[in-house]
Amino acid sequence: MKNALLVAAMTVCALAACSSQPTKETAAPAPAATTPPPTAPVATPAPPPTVAGNPLDDPRSILYKRSVYFDFDKYDIKPEYQPLLQAHARYLASHAGARVSIEGNCDELGSSEYNLALGQKRADNAKNAMKLLGASEAQIESVSFGKEKPRSTGHDEAARAENRRDDIDYKIKQ
Repeated sequence: MKNALLVAAMTVCALAACSSQPTKETAAPAPAATTPPPTAPVATPAPPPTVAGNPLDDPRSILYKRSVYFDFDKYDIKPEYQPLLQAHARYLASHAGARVSIEGNCDELGSSEYNLALGQKRADNAKNAMKLLGASEAQIESVSFGKEKPRSTGHDEAARAENRRDDIDYKIKQ
């Protein structure tokens, strides 16, 4: 019997606490805590160092990135690499003495001849895109290394994906 009365009293209290009508007791603000709970200091990573003068050497600049990646057996530029090519084209257009070599690379699959041709298509496609974006023909050389310059020496799909790329190599920085 005592348990039944206790359960009934707790139920009434719970329902009263959920009521949408505030009472004087529930409307009063809660007392403020006098001290904040202790927290551990959070370590923030240091920003990468900047190099004064040349954005090509600044890790925070888009111009620091120099690789465009391709899908298997493809040479079309993916939309996510358009801003990268545009930034490099603008840099070349504003620095007449700058020169780049776009180096087309492939994974290990396929014959050497096939991969040289595919790497050249990749490099030429990036070169044409950069020319349309403002760089001059004289500033850009396109070359294929096929499968001869792998970035990753593995034989799984992740390694192959790393090797299907164009690298933008600045020959003269200005």
